[in-house]
Amino acid sequence: MRGWAEGKRGADGLAEMLRAVGLEADFPGLKADVNVFGDGVVTLGAVRPEAARLLADLLTTGLTAEMARQERGRPGAGGVPGASAA
Repeated sequence: MRGWAEGKRGADGLAEMLRAVGLEADFPGLKADVNVFGDGVVTLGAVRPEAARLLADLLTTGLTAEMARQERGRPGAGGVPGASAA
C-alpha cells in the first residue's frame, strides 16, 4: 500500500532524528499508519507535555535556522548574488 509506505518513511525519518537528539524514548507510540483516504500518516501516540514542548522547540529552531539560511542567500539581503539557497 503506497500510503502506508510513505507514512513508514516519514515515521522512520522522524525516529532517526529523535534518536539523534536523545528523544526516541519520549515517543514510544511513533508509528506509520494510513488515514481513511489511504494517505500515509505518522502517529506520535501519547506524548508527555514536556516531550511535546521539546519537539516544538526543535522544530522552531530548525525552521528559524532554515529561514535565516535562505535569507542570507538572497541577493540584496546581505547574501551573495547568484548564490544558491539549496
